[in-house]
Amino acid sequence: MVPLLLVLLLALILFGAGFALKALWWIAVIVLVVWLLGFVVRSADTGGRKGRWYRW
Repeated sequence: MVPLLLVLLLALILFGAGFALKALWWIAVIVLVVWLLGFVVRSADTGGRKGRWYRW
């Protein structure tokens, strides 16, 4: 009975970790797209002048 519970617990942990990693990949892709859009918009906004596209 205990080995069965351990196997089920391990499967649940691995499933949860897989879902979390997939969600993190999607968040990383969204952040990358937003960053690239900010780069393009800021670069086009300078009107050909050399300027920083980020604001720190």
